[in-house]
Amino acid sequence: MDIQIATLCDFAADYNGKMVITGTFDTLAGKAMPLVHPTCVLAMRLCITPEDTGSHTFSVNIIDADGNSIDEKMPIEADMPIELPENVPFMTRNLILNLQGLKFPEDGVYSIDISVDEELVSRIPLRIVEMDESGKPT
Repeated sequence: MDIQIATLCDFAADYNGKMVITGTFDTLAGKAMPLVHPTCVLAMRLCITPEDTGSHTFSVNIIDADGNSIDEKMPIEADMPIELPENVPFMTRNLILNLQGLKFPEDGVYSIDISVDEELVSRIPLRIVEMDESGKPT
């Protein structure tokens, strides 16, 4: 299984297998901590081959620099059974995970970890920055 795309963004949608991504980002800034981001999307595109057939567990965890989950609801886990039709060399699937009310207790570097069967397959860095009243980092 290959993750071809994994990004945080403002909006993502799947239109008959085509993924539309708008406003990808890696930094959030706020004038006070904790920073609460109202809504964003984790957009992923997976390429699956016959070797991936079987039952898998998919998980997403947002962690701080010490490896601690930012929320008691993390990690987000789902069963992911995979079966390809015969004679199909690969399939792609778009996964769109809407995230609401993410709360970051302090500025620093966080990570969005994507795992399959408890093996880390992608890590997306996310920087949280506190700004002063003039819009400059503190």
